[in-house]
Amino acid sequence: MSPPTVPIVRDQTETDVAAVHALVSAAFRGMAHASGTEPAIMDALWRSGDAVVALVAEDATGLIGQAAFSAVEIVGSGTGWHGLGPVAVRPDRQRCGVGSALIRTGLARLRALGSSGCIVVGDPAYYGRFGFRPADLHVPGIPDRYVAAIPLAAPMASGLVAFSPAFDATGSDAAGSDAMPDTTESDMAGR
Repeated sequence: MSPPTVPIVRDQTETDVAAVHALVSAAFRGMAHASGTEPAIMDALWRSGDAVVALVAEDATGLIGQAAFSAVEIVGSGTGWHGLGPVAVRPDRQRCGVGSALIRTGLARLRALGSSGCIVVGDPAYYGRFGFRPADLHVPGIPDRYVAAIPLAAPMASGLVAFSPAFDATGSDAAGSDAMPDTTESDMAGR
């Protein structure tokens, strides 16, 4: 078996939507931390335009990863902050640096946009390698130990975090005639 090729990280396009849905489904399927709504969340972020930065990684085999960054509001600290998630890597390419490449590229894009910083809900050890650290931030329904942030162009914020309404999406919300079938899931970042 030949080693995996180095992926190309690029902006997601409309033609990627069905493949991203399948990828996110496959990456999160069976994961203990998954809610099962991750594909619907990504669909809703894309449809609403709330994905300020939406990236995909691809190689000769097709799409192998995806990461989205959307605006968040921090009650008491205002706007200008973003949230990372979902991040998904095709199961056969997990632990090969694909998620890391997507996250690093996304954070660089946020810096270029003048983002105040980025928040993630996920494994503190994993996201700590990118500079995310615990903060006085609170996400309803999530234990504080899983909430971390990285300041980019502003001091560390504190307060209650409100994510895009897309994060309230459920599988049944991928509503309407343009709903994608639930076919394929990844790293930890549902919100």
